[in-house]
Amino acid sequence: MARGKIQIKRIENATNRQVTYSKRRNGLFKKAHELTVLCDATVSLIMVSSSGKIHEYISPSTTTKQFFDQFQKTKGVDIWSSHYEAMQEHLKKLKEVNRSLRKQIRQRVLGEFLNDMSFDELLGVEQEMQGAVDVIRTRKIRMISNQIDTMKKKIRSATEMNRNLREFDARDDPHYRLVENGGEDYESAFGCSSKGGPRIFA
Repeated sequence: MARGKIQIKRIENATNRQVTYSKRRNGLFKKAHELTVLCDATVSLIMVSSSGKIHEYISPSTTTKQFFDQFQKTKGVDIWSSHYEAMQEHLKKLKEVNRSLRKQIRQRVLGEFLNDMSFDELLGVEQEMQGAVDVIRTRKIRMISNQIDTMKKKIRSATEMNRNLREFDARDDPHYRLVENGGEDYESAFGCSSKGGPRIFA
């Protein structure tokens, strides 16, 4: 049976629409590749789906830029001019912003270009610099406080260690006590006596 004719209109069902797009896109890419191989043609296809995704085919023998450069040369048009002008305008704005920032830095750091400023502008700069000084001072005080706390902890640790060492040195151990009471204690300490002869060590 012959294939039924499909009415060309927008497919309302989103799923069916996406499936049809995917199948026909692949079919077009296949035909473009066949044209490239069979006819030695340069083919470029660019598709944008309803979801915003870009799909592209370009003949392997060229690039997209080369293709559009050849298109411009053949047609005598410049498709990049408007884009180039927009980029130039954007670059000009960026240069203005950069020049303004450099001037502000020189005003605040080196005190230059102050003669051209009004009283209100000078007052604003002064307030900004005072605010920056307050932030820096707060940060500095916090760092000093942290360093002091750390040093106190180290001092407490060293003091505790010194105390423990002193207690260990001052400990009275009978096994290592020196005999200071004369010969009698000296003999008894070694387990012998002048009257009874040697005795067994305790």
